[in-house]
Amino acid sequence: MFRLDDQIVIVTGASAGLGNRFARVLHAAGATVVVAARRADRLRDLVAELPGAMAIGVDLSIAEERERLIAETIDRCGTVHVLVNNAGIGHKVAIEDEDLETFRAAMELNVTAVWHLSKLVAAPMVTQGYGSIVNIASMLGHVGSAPIKQAHYCASKGAVVNLTRELALQWARKGIHVNALCPGWFDSEMTAGMDTDEGSQRFIVANSPIPRMGHAHELDGALLLLASRASTFITGQSVIVDGGWTAR
Repeated sequence: MFRLDDQIVIVTGASAGLGNRFARVLHAAGATVVVAARRADRLRDLVAELPGAMAIGVDLSIAEERERLIAETIDRCGTVHVLVNNAGIGHKVAIEDEDLETFRAAMELNVTAVWHLSKLVAAPMVTQGYGSIVNIASMLGHVGSAPIKQAHYCASKGAVVNLTRELALQWARKGIHVNALCPGWFDSEMTAGMDTDEGSQRFIVANSPIPRMGHAHELDGALLLLASRASTFITGQSVIVDGGWTAR
């Protein structure tokens, strides 16, 4: 049930961090993986290790580039079975210092791109009667992040969580299931340094029921559940993998 043989899977933001891991896990489960990100050199290195995988360099903050990604994937592969909307940005900044462009940029990539790519893959998914969309949100789409200050990130991830619910409802009878995977504190480009910073570690240990950051492999099971046919009766849900952070 968790295999992805003969499935065409797009993973955005795959040039580093969690996206890189997601691409490897899905490939190991049998998928033909199309990886997308701005840093094309890193994508080339990744697909060199994943036989049959394809790399498409795109800037997903630009609408035309999103359209090119889906069109090129369908042209080369014929369809799309699974979309993993992983690309995103976030910064640590107090609201008093957070400028409008920072907020707009986060909403464009973290929310609008998720909406747009989902809309674009829906047509082939409806035609074939099956598809899975996995939106990588965050536990911070469910709770605030303070004392770590990033209003733009929390707002965008909260929007992804409810967008996931709405798309799931609109497409439930068309064979597409849409869910959100919501990581807690994991090592990634956006949390770079937290794993070695003493203050950050004290904060996590003091506040997390499982008193540590997550290990990358601890997202593998949830990802495969939501991407595969093991979750065909699950839609509109958030799977929060956070060591119990949001259960407090």
